[in-house]
Amino acid sequence: QGQYEAAGQLLEQLPEDSPGEIRTKLSAQVQLNKTAKNYAKALEQQTKLVALLPSDPDALYEQAMLAERLGKMDVAEAQLRKLIALKPDYHHAYNALGYSLADRGQKLEEAKSLIEKALSLAPGDPFITDSLGWAEYRLGNLARAAELLESAYTKQPDPEIGAHLAEVLWKQGKTKS
Repeated sequence: QGQYEAAGQLLEQLPEDSPGEIRTKLSAQVQLNKTAKNYAKALEQQTKLVALLPSDPDALYEQAMLAERLGKMDVAEAQLRKLIALKPDYHHAYNALGYSLADRGQKLEEAKSLIEKALSLAPGDPFITDSLGWAEYRLGNLARAAELLESAYTKQPDPEIGAHLAEVLWKQGKTKS
């Protein structure tokens, strides 16, 4: 009902008598703070959760995504690289790291390679195809970018994919009806 402070106070009162209760409480607090758009507090709590679960791929991924949302790219990149080393088949980590690098125009060849690895682990995923299209765009390969983005948008007409496609088509001087 939007009463985030009251909900947070209720969560604070939950017991912490076992490791399981601590994890459950921290997870609930992270979700509450994400819902309330208090990402700094969510990251603080997620970092505590990762300290309890240092090998949990989902916990590491969530920490990286929260750090990225807050512009803490060094933390996000470090956690994603740690996750890739820990779980080499976790395609979301390859995609997230590759897309983040490409979106910032950094290490573009590495970004493309990471996204290609993600796509090899999850063939046909339209969101990863979008990431690859965006990396190709950043590399200046407009025709390939448009091809990938059109394919992704056909499979998943997501607004972000559409925005990427529109930017590439605009850059090519094309309009699409």
